[in-house]
Amino acid sequence: MKRFSLAGEDAPRVAQGCMRISSLSAAELDRLIKRDLEMGINFFDHADIYGGGECESRFGAFLRDNPSLRGKMILQTKCGIRPGRYDFSKAHILEAVDGSLRRLGVEQVEFLLLHRPDTLMEPEEVAGAFEALKAAGKVKHFGVSNHDPMQMELLNRYLGENRSCVDQLQFSLTNTTMIDSGLNVNMENAGAVNRDGGVLYYCRLGGITIQPWSPFQYGFFEGPFIGSDKYPELNEKLREIAGRYGITPTGLAIAWILRHPACMQPIVGSVRPERMAEIAMAADVTIRHEEWYELYTASGKTLP
Repeated sequence: MKRFSLAGEDAPRVAQGCMRISSLSAAELDRLIKRDLEMGINFFDHADIYGGGECESRFGAFLRDNPSLRGKMILQTKCGIRPGRYDFSKAHILEAVDGSLRRLGVEQVEFLLLHRPDTLMEPEEVAGAFEALKAAGKVKHFGVSNHDPMQMELLNRYLGENRSCVDQLQFSLTNTTMIDSGLNVNMENAGAVNRDGGVLYYCRLGGITIQPWSPFQYGFFEGPFIGSDKYPELNEKLREIAGRYGITPTGLAIAWILRHPACMQPIVGSVRPERMAEIAMAADVTIRHEEWYELYTASGKTLP
């Protein structure tokens, strides 16, 4: 498993998403986590809302049974989503983190992300919350999820040394808005529409790691594109190129993301150890420049 430095942490290029782990039995979860660690996938992404908190609780139960494994892990969680609203108030952030730590059964998480932008955010309150969490040793690093450059700039004006080092964004072979506008500059077509304020380039310039979520989904959780009859050309190309490297189309979809020089870290939500093994194998594959573009255009995109 390829690794890289994320805010000084020795992190794997692929992270295990924990949004679906509440569906697993204790034995199945034990097998998934231990197999991940064997493959070098020791970064686990949580959120306080996943499973209504049950996902963190289940992971915490695993750690209680396997306390020696905590030191081998990098834990990340997210907060800020409440029923019917988003909330970046200091009181809510502190309360949410305490809840996550309690459910996980740990004293600290390595990363805390703000889940979705709160338009009523007062950045001074966020800064106060982050300072308190850092001083108490509850969080080491901070970041955001689904934020654009100006939202991060506004936050970072107040955050000081707790500036965002991560932005978690939707990105896959079929959800490529982050790169479409950069390939269609000054063109009068749909691809030229800048939907995120140039977040890809902002993150690259600022050394912010992009964590793609839903790397196998098309639309907004409409379904996986691998094997879908909506993407016949893409699936044919995935099978063709995957065969050259002895990996699966699933693995190749991740290798395509990892080939981008932004050094992204995909969050993979699969709860099947066999599928995570396919992905771990592909993470060590570097596809060719022309193959990257072949897959991009096979997904239905047109170069100007």
